[in-house]
Amino acid sequence: MKKRNFLKLAAGTLLVSGIFSTAWAQDTISIGAVLPLTGPSATVGEDIRRGIELGVEHVNANGGVLGKKLNVIIEDSGNNPTSALTAARKLATVDKVPAVMGEYSSSITLPMAQYLVKENVVHLNIGSSSNKIRELGPSAFNIIGLEENGNRFAAKDVYDLGHRNIALIAPNNAYGQGVAHGFKEEFEKLGGKVTAQVLYTGGQSTYRRELQQLARANPDAFLYTAYGHESAVINREGKELGLRNVPWYAYIMSMSVSDTPAEIAEGQIGMELGSPTGELGKKYEEAFKAKHSEGFKTAFNGYGYDGVLLMAAAIEKGKGTSPAEIVAGLKAVGAEGFTGVTGEIKFDDEGQRIDPPYDRLKYEGGKLVLR
Repeated sequence: MKKRNFLKLAAGTLLVSGIFSTAWAQDTISIGAVLPLTGPSATVGEDIRRGIELGVEHVNANGGVLGKKLNVIIEDSGNNPTSALTAARKLATVDKVPAVMGEYSSSITLPMAQYLVKENVVHLNIGSSSNKIRELGPSAFNIIGLEENGNRFAAKDVYDLGHRNIALIAPNNAYGQGVAHGFKEEFEKLGGKVTAQVLYTGGQSTYRRELQQLARANPDAFLYTAYGHESAVINREGKELGLRNVPWYAYIMSMSVSDTPAEIAEGQIGMELGSPTGELGKKYEEAFKAKHSEGFKTAFNGYGYDGVLLMAAAIEKGKGTSPAEIVAGLKAVGAEGFTGVTGEIKFDDEGQRIDPPYDRLKYEGGKLVLR
């Protein structure tokens, strides 16, 4: 069996045997990533970090990139736009990476990516779904489904489940506003109605007032989307208030239940970004479990993994590491089609993934299963 070159990831840099040497750096191609490793979305951020780590290991075990090792310098955003911008500035001006992946929350990704594009650094979105991602510019690419796709899927799925009057709660930021507006528009096209809507302020210790406001509309189902820690509070208080007597539908389910106790999440149904699939997805899941002694926390880790492999393929295709060569490589690979663990990745002429995958999941027996 061929021995792999395992790399140890740390927030801020990537080390080999605990030593970062100039000689090693010269034999390495570095790109960056900004993730929420602390804060309310830390569970998702850590899950993505694990996917990135496995991607780096896979690339380097198979010859690296242009004959060199691949290195991903990971910075913590702290789930804060100012911190994310500081991290991006450090990656661009100190580490001088030609490309950066991340962040996760759209309200953080957008200003960070705008800065990177302005500084001629390639941006690859692996976690945010705001439709405004499409407007970032020619050096920005995206491999995840945007709200325009997710809203259509969720609206049809909720309608097909027989729900007609929905109460909706989402965060009051770029992501949540896009979900609230887009889902309502798509759901009402089908003949349904959003009878009540709340955009919540993040970081609160309780959301009882918001949930009671929604309950007064007497919906036949609740649709919610929320970040891990905030979602745990919303789920717990929804149960305490007796609101689980009607179905709850989670929008991006693994994010919404990632920090919710199993006994509270049990029975929920929701939509999810396409999870690892096919033979590649199966092998990736096995490698993930072998390394971490547990399965995926969210669906986002697969996009971190695919992001690394896609960037490596683009650098090879572009035959260089300048931003212009990486852009050319991404366009070429995206036109041909790249088979990742999340399925086939093809780009349209705006660098957006064509036909991004979605699933319907149910939280059953302590885990998410396809339904």
